[in-house]
Amino acid sequence: MDGLYGKLLRINLTNQGVKEDNIPEDVQKKYLGGKGLAAYIMLNYLPAGVDPLSADNVLIFATGPATGTTVPAAGRHGVFAKSPLTGFFGESYSGGYTAAAIKKTGYDAIMLEGASEKPVYLHISDQGVKFEDASDLWGKESYETEDALLEKVGVDGAQAVSIGPAGENLVRFSCIKNNHWRSAGRTGMGAVMGSKKLKGIVFSGDQKASLADEEMLKDYVKNLIKECVNTERTKNMKEKGTPYMVTVTNEQSAFPTRYWAEGSFDKWEEISTDAMRSRMEVKPKACHRCFMSCGKLSKVTQGRHKGLELEGPEYETLYALGGLCCVYPIEEVVYLNDVCDRLGLDTISGGNLAAFAIEAGKRGKLSDMPDYGDVDGIARLFHQIAYKEGVGELLSQGIKRASEELGLEDIAVHAKGMEPAGYDARALPGMSLGYAVSNRGGCHLRSSFYMGELRGEIPKDMIEGKAKIFIDFESRNVLEDCLILCRFYQQFIGWGGMQQIIKHITGMDLSKDQLFDIGRSVTTLAKKFNMREGWTKDDDSLPPRLFNDPIGPEKNLVVNAENLAVMVREYYELHGWDEEGRPRE
Repeated sequence: MDGLYGKLLRINLTNQGVKEDNIPEDVQKKYLGGKGLAAYIMLNYLPAGVDPLSADNVLIFATGPATGTTVPAAGRHGVFAKSPLTGFFGESYSGGYTAAAIKKTGYDAIMLEGASEKPVYLHISDQGVKFEDASDLWGKESYETEDALLEKVGVDGAQAVSIGPAGENLVRFSCIKNNHWRSAGRTGMGAVMGSKKLKGIVFSGDQKASLADEEMLKDYVKNLIKECVNTERTKNMKEKGTPYMVTVTNEQSAFPTRYWAEGSFDKWEEISTDAMRSRMEVKPKACHRCFMSCGKLSKVTQGRHKGLELEGPEYETLYALGGLCCVYPIEEVVYLNDVCDRLGLDTISGGNLAAFAIEAGKRGKLSDMPDYGDVDGIARLFHQIAYKEGVGELLSQGIKRASEELGLEDIAVHAKGMEPAGYDARALPGMSLGYAVSNRGGCHLRSSFYMGELRGEIPKDMIEGKAKIFIDFESRNVLEDCLILCRFYQQFIGWGGMQQIIKHITGMDLSKDQLFDIGRSVTTLAKKFNMREGWTKDDDSLPPRLFNDPIGPEKNLVVNAENLAVMVREYYELHGWDEEGRPRE
């Protein structure tokens, strides 16, 4: 099928074996690439019940039909495995420039099997796979590792992914880094890479998948850029990026603060986009072929971190490190962001664990814990987690395991073992459904449903019928993860745009209903994987704290258990699943 190579590259790290498998054309048409292809591979190649940190788990790097084309939203790649954090379907996505290099190797997906006895790195190209000793890189932080990998390989245009100490030490929420500051951050993909003794991968090549109608695709992209490059949304993202959401969520009591005790942070203006732009040097930075440039290359110009530079911080980092940990001003969040990036820690889970540890200290469950706002104490916690020293050994296991060990399940906030994003479901009822049913746990991006409620497009008090709207959001997002497209282009591309992109790239002329069915089928595929790995209906719920501890100015915002049950039941029915949430087919 055009847009894809129809090839899966299998690399065995135990015996350094390499083989190619053909991907059946009906699988390509049914699931496209990205998430759909990865879910198919995981169900068909990964045995049931494996330990996520054992050699039996697989790690998949996947691209989609749009990757490597001129489509400006297509600068992302996906990483998939059984998650060490949740034990369920693990998926994570990253932007930057790496996706196009992966596609140029000539494969739609690259699956890593087994585990090396000693640290290695790989050079994967259209000329083959090279296994190289990485003993001199083991223990190094992520930026240094990436630079060293690219220097060792020495190929123009090559791109690298790597893990830091957190991944090496199997921290269950460690991430895989690329382009220094970009992260496949959620579900612990870095730990899977570390369990395989794989320090990094360099991708290069000159392959290009065929296109059904290259001229029509060029015309579509040309018109898309013309219509959208000067819109208010584009200007807003280029100027402010995701940090503008700090203002929006605080105004609606949806900004989790002081480890989920409050819905707004009284110092939010100190970590807002205005603070970021007024107190630092900030320049727009784009992913591959992107005209939106939502990334922000930020340089601290004053104070004890003067000269520190990174891309970010993004909204989710501002919520997790700023709101949950009560850290301000913006320069201190940048510092903690940099600490996490170097160590290879997901900032969302990392911020949640740090704030949880602070709260556990206040409740007498842990000793010698920092207080809220203690930046250096929190930085020490991150190092302890990454190296599994002291209390870091416990915290490295994630919020579910740590809270069970300490007897603090009543305050722990997670869904399926993954700590949620920065949109409090007590203030945004639609997100209670989103967090509950997401196949990877407490995730906002499997549906992006929070945006409809924040903008007032979807009534917050709407319960019956909300699941139908939700599934439209969810299926569109799943399709984007199969292509793979950036979420920030949804307003510009939509269902009609995806119809054109798929037609011009693959040759398939599909209706919206057919696209919708692809999205739903991939959701069902991931659900089947979770069922195989032990999922029950009880996993499609939320922690007690969100039902019992109110937030908001009137202290009246909680998740209503009956309302959530109604939405989940309708969600199952609309997917064609039984009352227990199990696919009937």
